[in-house]
Amino acid sequence: MALTLSYVTTRSPIGTLRLYAALDQLVGVYFTDRAAPDGVRRRTGVLDETAAQLAEYFAGRRRDFALDLAPRGTGFQQLVWQALVRIPYGETRSYGELARSIGRPAASRAVGAANGQNPIPIILPCHRLIGANGDLTKYGGGLDAKRWLLDHEGAGAASAGPAGDVR
Repeated sequence: MALTLSYVTTRSPIGTLRLYAALDQLVGVYFTDRAAPDGVRRRTGVLDETAAQLAEYFAGRRRDFALDLAPRGTGFQQLVWQALVRIPYGETRSYGELARSIGRPAASRAVGAANGQNPIPIILPCHRLIGANGDLTKYGGGLDAKRWLLDHEGAGAASAGPAGDVR
């Protein structure tokens, strides 16, 4: 039997976000202009806490999140997503640097693909990955949102030039 997802929406400086939970664990953050899973609009403890922590982050009062996360993905995707949270607030890494950090130096394209499948953006900070040449790369919320997040964190030195895609 499939789990029923609960969701709420919350406003942010980068657009409205839809937060999803299953069994009181956060499973997704979706930009509302993107395809999102079905669910039942219902508040839960983890969704209320996620909305509160995101509001603190956007207000500049939070750098790290303390939430019960349950992103669904392959073993390799999980490895990449766990590595994302080790990129410090206000810093960026290239796909190649992240690949080397997980012991897979030849897997920068696979890291890019896994990053693109991250179901919990912002909290699992996939926006902190940039191209090897410093260019911004694709982002599920759009490049303007990625640029805003990096500027918000003080990592705005990332190039605003054309988006290269390493995937």
